Amino acid sequence: MAMKVSYKKLWKLLIDKDMKKTYLQEQTGISWTSLAKMSRNEPVSMEVLSKICKVLEANIGDVVDFVDEEKDNA
Repeated sequence: MAMKVSYKKLWKLLIDKDMKKTYLQEQTGISWTSLAKMSRNEPVSMEVLSKICKVLEANIGDVVDFVDEEKDNA
């Protein structure tokens, strides 16, 4: 049973806070590579997620979800 990552919550949170990805990248110091991976719903390190949570004053569950691929494709 494969799990995939979804950052939909993060993108919604950025919209709610009227914040652009470029601003998030500047404030967190994360690489553009990490941001690109997240745009493709690819996994990134806990360090990256931790920096994002700190800047957004959020918990990890507020920015990322793990989705069961089998249920997602059904």
